[in-house]
Amino acid sequence: MTMELLKRLSEVAGVPGREETVRQIVLRELKPLADETKTDILGNVIAMKKGRGGPKVMLAAHMDEIGFLVSHVDEKTGFLKIDPLGGFDPRVLMAKRVVVHTESGDLVGVMGSKPVHVLSEEERSKALEIKDLFIDLGLPGDKVRKRVQVGDFVTLRQDFVEMGDLVSGKALDDRVGVYAMIEAFRRVKKHRADIYAVATTQEEVGVRGARVSGYGVSPDIGVALDVTVASDVPGAQESDHVTKLGKGVAIKIKDSLSISNPKLVRRLRQVAEKRKIPYQLEILPRGGTDAGAIQMAKEGVAVVTISIPTRYLHSVVECAHKKDIQATIDLLVAFLEEASEGDYAL
Repeated sequence: MTMELLKRLSEVAGVPGREETVRQIVLRELKPLADETKTDILGNVIAMKKGRGGPKVMLAAHMDEIGFLVSHVDEKTGFLKIDPLGGFDPRVLMAKRVVVHTESGDLVGVMGSKPVHVLSEEERSKALEIKDLFIDLGLPGDKVRKRVQVGDFVTLRQDFVEMGDLVSGKALDDRVGVYAMIEAFRRVKKHRADIYAVATTQEEVGVRGARVSGYGVSPDIGVALDVTVASDVPGAQESDHVTKLGKGVAIKIKDSLSISNPKLVRRLRQVAEKRKIPYQLEILPRGGTDAGAIQMAKEGVAVVTISIPTRYLHSVVECAHKKDIQATIDLLVAFLEEASEGDYAL
């Protein structure tokens, strides 16, 4: 399994509302595979493969990554203040390189805060917050003012690497889901269902792209492809692992935004067992996926999420296991080939 496409997807920049660079890659990959391809007003990519009179199945994987917008430019010093797009743990941001994406080109900077050596005892005892951070571009204020505007978007800078059995990089949430969707769309051949592969926008700020595209596609079945928590690390109780790396694709039962259709869960398990695809069951106590928006489109949709276990979520060193990625693609292809055989009404 080559990781070249996933590497490209991981390393490009695309925060909520500014997914255009990711969209170009996705369109380039999906157009040759689809009978129809289009984008909508929110920037979702919708590619369709015609079936033979089966149900409409919508796949959804989000293109956006968490990041920031420039909220203030200090005219004297050139330091930038930021406003978050999505949920960051401030502890993972210290001493990181960033890219500020401006109209005149990208600027590399570093994420900084007040040095620990000069913090008061009270400041040392407080948890770090986003408001305590700033961006240093290494330029004087007058040069920064000419290049940077309020509203320019900011991403973290990180290379994608293959590390033992794992892949690691930024924005695996959810570029690895986009990758799995593209590869499954490429591989699926014999299917009665009309398959819609949708690369969605603005998931990290409220599943907005999926809400719009779900209404537009109006599917019978919705399958979100996203990452999920793998807390199988030192210091975490086994009961809190949610999923484990290397143990297979995760079939979601519940998260904060959706309860998976039980018939779809059962069907995915049956397909996985028949094809000998390793899988695990997932209940995520916090967080949600595009399935939560698709589920409420029009009269309602039977939905499920297929998840890729990932360590260190919402950091620049997110890690996923190659075997789990392959199992995700295998399960999705197998399900799509048999999707028309089930009745998922409750």
